[in-house]
Amino acid sequence: MKPINLIFALALFAVPAALGQGLPDLGDVSQSDMSPLQERRIGESVMREIRADPSYSDDPELAEYLNSLGNKLVAASPDSRQEFNFFLILDPQVNAFALPGGFIGVNSGLLLTAQSESELAGVLAHEIGHVVQRHFARMLVAQKGFQLTSLAALAIAILTARSNAQVSQAAIAGAQASYVQSSLNFTRANEQEADRVGFRILEKSGFDPEGMPAFFGRMLRATRFSDTAAPSYLRTHPLTTDRIADMENRAQNLPYHQVPDSIEFQLMRAKLKAAQDSPQESVVFFEDSLRERKYLSEAASRYGLVAALIRAKAYPRAGKELQALRKAVPANAAVDVLAAQLYFASGEDAAALQTYRDALRSHPGYRALVYDYANALLRTRQPEEALKLVESRLQYSVSDYRLYELQAKCYSVLDKRLPQHRALAEAYYRLGNLQGAIEQLVLAQKSGDGDFYQQSSVDARLRELRSIDSEMRKEGRR
Repeated sequence: MKPINLIFALALFAVPAALGQGLPDLGDVSQSDMSPLQERRIGESVMREIRADPSYSDDPELAEYLNSLGNKLVAASPDSRQEFNFFLILDPQVNAFALPGGFIGVNSGLLLTAQSESELAGVLAHEIGHVVQRHFARMLVAQKGFQLTSLAALAIAILTARSNAQVSQAAIAGAQASYVQSSLNFTRANEQEADRVGFRILEKSGFDPEGMPAFFGRMLRATRFSDTAAPSYLRTHPLTTDRIADMENRAQNLPYHQVPDSIEFQLMRAKLKAAQDSPQESVVFFEDSLRERKYLSEAASRYGLVAALIRAKAYPRAGKELQALRKAVPANAAVDVLAAQLYFASGEDAAALQTYRDALRSHPGYRALVYDYANALLRTRQPEEALKLVESRLQYSVSDYRLYELQAKCYSVLDKRLPQHRALAEAYYRLGNLQGAIEQLVLAQKSGDGDFYQQSSVDARLRELRSIDSEMRKEGRR
């Protein structure tokens, strides 16, 4: 989905006010400040559009890695009270983007292009800088008299771009060209500010500060001979030699220390690479990298080879390569997930379930193991066990929408409709889809099953969400 690279413009130039149901109605923002809650609601609205696109990745391991890395950076930011969510877009173009409300997207092309984890962290730190400095709200407030209804055309053009790039570009040019151009200098100032804030975040979080100028410098050199060949990141993030020089000067004034990449960074890159091409091409790629020793990490190349062999359905050979991988990376949660997936693919269900049980004892906090194990229990017709697992995790992970989705799947298999709809309501609510949550609770009321206490709980939750919806409408946030 190449055109979604334009989405960063949405964060700085547009609000999807005319896209339909459930989007914020903020009026004339030039007359008042935009609250952080208003920004969050706008971001949630845009995220509903993004999640519906096939290029949005819901892979739990990749999501867990990005959020682990991102939250490490957020902890070192000047405003760690802001809630952040990091997500992956399956797009080979090099790009990242910040949406209002702390949503930060990363293209798979960026993860594969970054030559070190510090380079990737540098880009994320820059995007965090945009959010904590509230560039979205500041830009809108600065456009005196500019109505959000006027921004709707650009928002629609950007979101429509996911299906027709040429039509979208024409819509952008016709509807908002002069507005975007008039705002360009302001966004360059934002970029410089995000550089400064991001650089401090990168340094304080323990990554190599050289990662930021190294990545941006390489992107700038890519435009030396042709602007049309510029990475998408540069078309949405104006970059100058002055900015690069400023980053380099800041890095040179700090003591040098080399920061090794985490094994998770290398394994997730291999996972993406293994899924990017055809199974046969992926197998050849990792075979060649191991034979010729052309890799940043031998363990990651072995991981990628096993993943590619599973895709190619070469299970016996994948099993042999898995043994070599386990020697190279002992006691690793991502390797355990890969092993269990291999066992299931090759029909060894008992071995897969045992692998999940053993891995959860060693890595109880690795969420992808929980999700995979619960699905494995459902696959092997053990919904009660799956439900016990999910509900035990919900006791201390109440904001995890994936757990509620799994809970709903368990109740569906058990033919318990009221709790199924109740669980889906909680998942939708945590995804920012308040109307969807209310609809699920109404379905729970009409389900015809459940005891008095369950019905009472649904009624109370429905009143609560309707009250929240009413308050949001009164305050102009819906």
